[in-house]
Amino acid sequence: MMALQIVFFSIFFFVSFTIAQGVRTLNVRNYGAIVDGRRDDKKAFLRAWNDACYQNGGSIVYIPKGVYMVGSVEFAGPCRGPIMFLISGDLKAPIGPYSNVEKWIGFQHVNNLIVKGGGTLDGQGPSAWPYNKCQKTNNCDPLPISIKFDFVTNSRIESIRSVNSKNVHLAIYGCNNVNVSKVDLLAPADSPNTDGIKISRSADIQITNSRIRTGDDCIAIISGSSNIDVSYVYCGPGHGISIGSLGKYKNEENVNGVTVRKCTLNGTDNGVRIKSWESPYAITASKFLFQDIFMENVRNPIIVDQTHCPHSPCNQETASYVQIQDVTYRNIWGTSSSQVAVSFECSKKFPCKNIVMTDVNLAIVGGEGPLKSSCSYVKGRSFGRQNPPPCF
Repeated sequence: MMALQIVFFSIFFFVSFTIAQGVRTLNVRNYGAIVDGRRDDKKAFLRAWNDACYQNGGSIVYIPKGVYMVGSVEFAGPCRGPIMFLISGDLKAPIGPYSNVEKWIGFQHVNNLIVKGGGTLDGQGPSAWPYNKCQKTNNCDPLPISIKFDFVTNSRIESIRSVNSKNVHLAIYGCNNVNVSKVDLLAPADSPNTDGIKISRSADIQITNSRIRTGDDCIAIISGSSNIDVSYVYCGPGHGISIGSLGKYKNEENVNGVTVRKCTLNGTDNGVRIKSWESPYAITASKFLFQDIFMENVRNPIIVDQTHCPHSPCNQETASYVQIQDVTYRNIWGTSSSQVAVSFECSKKFPCKNIVMTDVNLAIVGGEGPLKSSCSYVKGRSFGRQNPPPCF
């Protein structure tokens, strides 16, 4: 139902742009943007946006081909009509970490937005990654996200390429009814904290027909997210497709209604993963479906980790208070690069419940030894072919 609603909206929005009266195209070069990749074009981009936002009817903010250097910028609404932000050129972030900035490019409080165009966002990550301290400690200043959408509704993001983000490539926060398609997100496998797409406190989000090759989670779905549909995504290298991490902070919200289907994971550290911290913050993570997923040379194809703690200090005396329930794995096949291909390390305080596995068929790369499943504090059922043999 959610996918049908988004398709209907997309068709309606496209037709509204093509037949609307008074649609203006605002070329950033007419507002003073210099195509040299050196001088900051932030003010020119903002002037074009503001003219588009404040006029009645639809507008197109057009960034023609060429290389533009753009400092940290926020395109804010609400606006008086729908806007298409058409990126045909290549945008470059400033060199260096500038770690006191949350995001490089942001859209906030906008309804009926399209961001597209086939251009490239170059975060110039290699100039900033050596300054990243967040992999080793919580006491750090995160590097800026390449492009972030805050409180954006009824919108589309498509045909955008992001390379070498300093931090997350694309973040979605507090959004509703957003369709992400045909995005290409690229960073080296060893680049720190370069999640592909991170979704939080958002509902009715669809991600489809995209390719994500990066140094952290290809997709991370965290606190307060619901009705998320991920399909036809290629992931690898990276840390896989994750729900979480959850339970690290007080006042986190439940996560429910996530579907991951018809995806390929190649050479990733994890396949499909649910992860939570050992902390006393209670939420529920439920109603997840992982279906029709191909794994190739994946280290942990199916994993639930409720002892997640990537860096100290870790409080292993406190069990996770995140309740994981109603999770289905169906028709998952391919190869594992480790013997433990299925791992459920659930909370001893709130064991995983109603876990259902149907037709899981994995083989080990190189054929060395039988595959295994590992289970702690989990209640579930299995049907059909199961390799490795289930542990519940």
